[in-house]
Amino acid sequence: MATPTILHVDLDAFFAAVEQRDDPALRGKPVLVGGSARRGVVAAASYEARAYGVFSAMPMAEALRRCPHAIVVPHRMERYAEASRGFFAILADFSPAVEGLSFDEAFVDLTGSERLLGPARAVGEAIKARVRRELALVASVGIAPTKMAAKIASDIDKPDGLRVVEPDRVAAFLAPLPLGRLYGVGEVTAQALRELGLVTIGDVAGYPEGALVARLGPNAGPMIAALARGEDPRVVEDEAPPVTIGHQETFDDDLWEKDELEIVLLHQLDRVAERVRRAQLRAAVVGVIVKYDDFRQITRRTTLADPTTDAAVMARAAFKLLAAVDIADRPKRRVRLLGGFAAGLEPRDQPRQLALDEAARARGERLGDTLDKLKDRFGGAVVTRAVHLPTEPGPRKK
Repeated sequence: MATPTILHVDLDAFFAAVEQRDDPALRGKPVLVGGSARRGVVAAASYEARAYGVFSAMPMAEALRRCPHAIVVPHRMERYAEASRGFFAILADFSPAVEGLSFDEAFVDLTGSERLLGPARAVGEAIKARVRRELALVASVGIAPTKMAAKIASDIDKPDGLRVVEPDRVAAFLAPLPLGRLYGVGEVTAQALRELGLVTIGDVAGYPEGALVARLGPNAGPMIAALARGEDPRVVEDEAPPVTIGHQETFDDDLWEKDELEIVLLHQLDRVAERVRRAQLRAAVVGVIVKYDDFRQITRRTTLADPTTDAAVMARAAFKLLAAVDIADRPKRRVRLLGGFAAGLEPRDQPRQLALDEAARARGERLGDTLDKLKDRFGGAVVTRAVHLPTEPGPRKK
């Protein structure tokens, strides 16, 4: 049986890199992608910002204290999704077995492909070159016989890294690394291992497995012992279809007016419907998420009469959910966060029963497809709903 050859490919500082690519004025400067300084968190930080100790998921206020001259830009999920599609298209040219972990990282199984593609290092270099040439982005690549070692290897030389871990060097590669690098080791488990005097992965590998099982339990103990020795039986699995597709937003200032909330929700469902269409899916369920100013959060969902890709159909269902929430759960309370999502996803080409309103239903879906094509050709801002346009001041009354 052939020794596995697994690549982990990761786009460096993905969201921030897309912003720097699209706006030359941001290049070479500390860039933070995320929400407002009062409530937002950092979704991504450029390497220039990371030099000041800023990292993803940090409160934006703290990030700006550490790097006051950072440039904060809002999310542009449509641009990130577009770049992600290009990234996965590149990976698919090298292997049919691609396991996506997020927008910007994936495992690629190259096992047995050396005759066709050449050495794994050459494949890694080719992927990096295509990402740079076709997407104007930078990728780091790790190559190893196991998923865990490949993922660590891609991270070890960031940015723009390429690290190959040969099969007979996996244990030696892992040994000096901190135990927090082990898959499945969070802060609680790490603390338990430190209490045993273990600091590195090599320390864990050399510790009696029976003692690890006694400390960590019959499930985690054997798994962590095996991973520390470089043994990882997990295989690359083709990307599964998403369970839900959603979009949510935390407001700079709380909202409470029904009209304002519906405008935001409509914008969110437009983006959700586009992502559903581009994934070649239909949604049978629509839901809303509401978080109040006291941080209480509720989720409501409803099943549609027929699965759809039409944003208008999704939005009408979401508005009904929001109205019911307002009556039962949120009588005039302020809303801190609002989100809309689609679930019950099924392949768009799946046969379905025709309805009496089939012509209208098909017309709504065709409209969405046309909008997607216009955006692909002319950019995301080519078509905007009137309710999302800036309000122009009217003539002054005398």
